[in-house]
Amino acid sequence: MNDIIKNIEAAQLKAEVPAFNVGDTVRVSAKIKEGNRERVQVFEGTVIKRQGGSSRETFTVRKTSNGIGVEKTWPLHSPTVEKIEVVRLGKVRRAKLNYLRTRVGKAAKVKELVK
Repeated sequence: MNDIIKNIEAAQLKAEVPAFNVGDTVRVSAKIKEGNRERVQVFEGTVIKRQGGSSRETFTVRKTSNGIGVEKTWPLHSPTVEKIEVVRLGKVRRAKLNYLRTRVGKAAKVKELVK
């Protein structure tokens, strides 16, 4: 039974997923369906968490829009996520950046990773 589930999940995985980590600033292009039309909407922000594994893996992106914090969570291997572009790499020491929710302005920034 367990092998059957693993085979189904393996078939749903995307071929190429960009390498990004928590703290990185990413630009997510997601398909949005409005009535009978479909368009692509871009959401740019900081990755505050990644959780799960294989086909169930999700990631959460946070940005501030007009002074209000907005978070969106997407399944990594979802067909609605068209592409993920890494804008800049972040230098963090935690797996989940929940503390960014209480920060405002420059305090909510993540240092850039210089290689």
